[in-house]
Amino acid sequence: MHKRQFRLLTMLFAAILVISLIAVQSHSLKAASPLGKDSLTMVTSPDYPPYEFYDTQGGERQIVGFDVDIAKSLAQKLGFKLNIMESDFNGLIPALQANRADFVMAGMTPTPERKKNVDFSIIYYEAKDTIVAPKNSNLKQPPDLAGKKVGVQLGTIQEQNAKKIAQKVKGIQLKQLNKVPEIIQEIKSGRIDAAIVEDTVAKGFAQANPELEFNVIPSEEASGSAIAFPKGSAFVQPFNQGLQQMKDNGELEKLVTKWFTQSTSAPTLSSPAKGGLNLDFTRILPEIPFILKGIPLTLLFTLFSVFLGLIWGTVLSLCKITGIKPLTWLANAYTSVFRGTPLLLQLALVYYATPQLTGYDISALQAGVLTFTLNSGAYMSETIRGGIQAVDKGQTEAALSMGVPYQLMMWDIILPQALKNILPALVNETIGLLKDSALVSTIGVVEILRSAQIVGANKYIYFEPLLFAGFIYYVLVMGLTFAASVLERRLRQSE
Repeated sequence: MHKRQFRLLTMLFAAILVISLIAVQSHSLKAASPLGKDSLTMVTSPDYPPYEFYDTQGGERQIVGFDVDIAKSLAQKLGFKLNIMESDFNGLIPALQANRADFVMAGMTPTPERKKNVDFSIIYYEAKDTIVAPKNSNLKQPPDLAGKKVGVQLGTIQEQNAKKIAQKVKGIQLKQLNKVPEIIQEIKSGRIDAAIVEDTVAKGFAQANPELEFNVIPSEEASGSAIAFPKGSAFVQPFNQGLQQMKDNGELEKLVTKWFTQSTSAPTLSSPAKGGLNLDFTRILPEIPFILKGIPLTLLFTLFSVFLGLIWGTVLSLCKITGIKPLTWLANAYTSVFRGTPLLLQLALVYYATPQLTGYDISALQAGVLTFTLNSGAYMSETIRGGIQAVDKGQTEAALSMGVPYQLMMWDIILPQALKNILPALVNETIGLLKDSALVSTIGVVEILRSAQIVGANKYIYFEPLLFAGFIYYVLVMGLTFAASVLERRLRQSE
């Protein structure tokens, strides 16, 4: 019996190995040579209007803004095509370090700490920090923040400046958040007293939220936005020449006028703010097609992860029930690692570490599917193992006594019964994957939640797009639950 089990496991591992080799070979054909490239990849965080944000009119997904126009002009001058990718702001420098991009533009200031990890161009725009706070709160200058809770965006120059202010003004409690819209919502909710935000961004939020005001903080040292490059990049000098040319011929000033003197997409509210959530879903009606475009990607991601996770979980479960101790030990160790570490950590490691370890520029969707497959396989393996062991052992003994090969016995007799018994648990895992798919938004996949966050950033609102995204998730989960119920009833009819 051990020989038959070992033969089955050997066949499964061989199949996985062949698929992996084919995938690696196909990926190697697509890998671009570092020499003679005809396109440049820019990574940005498109939730920071007017620097970079999504133009969602007509349901399209086009990143536009001040930085984007500069990048397009520079790429044209240098004779390169421009590819734009997105990421959270705190993932921009890791993207450069992982060689996922040629440069980063996101209103980034070249601080001494950042210069240790990446190279910078010359400053192309200087902005100022502001204190955003409720009107009549008298929080206008740094000394006024004594004893207050102050919000800042994680990884930004404003966070560093706020820490310097906190060293001089006693009692300041800093709260770091990932996105500026989250910071503004914290102010409106009363969980923080104020926030330190760049002036051009603060202006848009003040227009959309009349109950808020912003005041410029006097700058003690020069600061501004620059382009970030990987260490030792050959593009720093040509980009500096291009930026200087744009400054000299007035092109840069025209872009400043275009993006910073016009009103952003935020509407100016004429009526005073009301109590409660003050919801107005009419503000997101034009953006609904854009949010709905995240549904196919979410479903595609979920289906791939469930299908591959089921296969991988089956392999792990067979390793656990076999009498071959090394395989049992490896499967149990694997399960303990993936169940004992956060999924978000696994996702970040796969996405950012893969290019450095293998040289293959794994896409965000591929990284998400791979991570969720590996993670869900660990959980499914325990479920499948329980389902297999729940099948009456007499069926296994009867099949083997009749001369049925172990492989056919497992495939035709044991596994079908096990899968039918664990169907509710598999449905729960699928629902969990569907909802957890929102995590891939942290590495730039524009699924349902990311689409809603983009709309919120563009419109300077918070609740309406998130509530609509929640409604979409609920409908998808209910549809999946109904389909699973129908399948379960049909399977029961054969009993």
